[in-house]
Amino acid sequence: MRVLLVDDHPVVRAGLRALLAGLPDLEVVGEAGTGEEALALVAALRPDVVLMDLQLGPGIDGVTTTERVLALPDPPRVLILTTYDTDADIVRAVAAGATGYLLKDAPPDELFRAVRAAAAGETALSGPVASRLARRVREPGLTLSPREVEILQLLAEGLTNEQIAARLFISRATVKTHLVHIFGKLGVDSRTAAVTTAIERRLIR
Repeated sequence: MRVLLVDDHPVVRAGLRALLAGLPDLEVVGEAGTGEEALALVAALRPDVVLMDLQLGPGIDGVTTTERVLALPDPPRVLILTTYDTDADIVRAVAAGATGYLLKDAPPDELFRAVRAAAAGETALSGPVASRLARRVREPGLTLSPREVEILQLLAEGLTNEQIAARLFISRATVKTHLVHIFGKLGVDSRTAAVTTAIERRLIR
């Protein structure tokens, strides 16, 4: 298996390379610190699996990079490896087409199994991530849609309704409608309470 490491921290990449070096059926063929570098290396090196961090500093993030990698001809599998386990991150990554989602505190053996599973086209999810996705399936009435989560994240960043509408290319009336649904699902009556509750429930960062 040919693996490409994508993480903006050189120390993390070095640690992953050292971990994976002991596997006889795996070769780390390259490293990238940004999404743009990752896209160039995927095209040049043709890896089987890309280990992708979500937060990549300046430039495009891990989810956008995943979408663009998977839009390439005969793309590799993308396995997300991150510290973030919020609903917002998980839903965006899965919607982008990631084969798996693993947290960086996973034991090495779990990482090895996940890389092999991803290479085989199988879904690989860490326990906490699988639990959060299962909860979304069990309690759909209490679960925010991807668009609602996106709007909540923008609220948390301090954007106004008008700015959110411009960012998402929707009308202000549509933003207000989404907010009404968000407030109802979270049982709150203000923007501040919605953001606070969402952070407490790990729906957004």
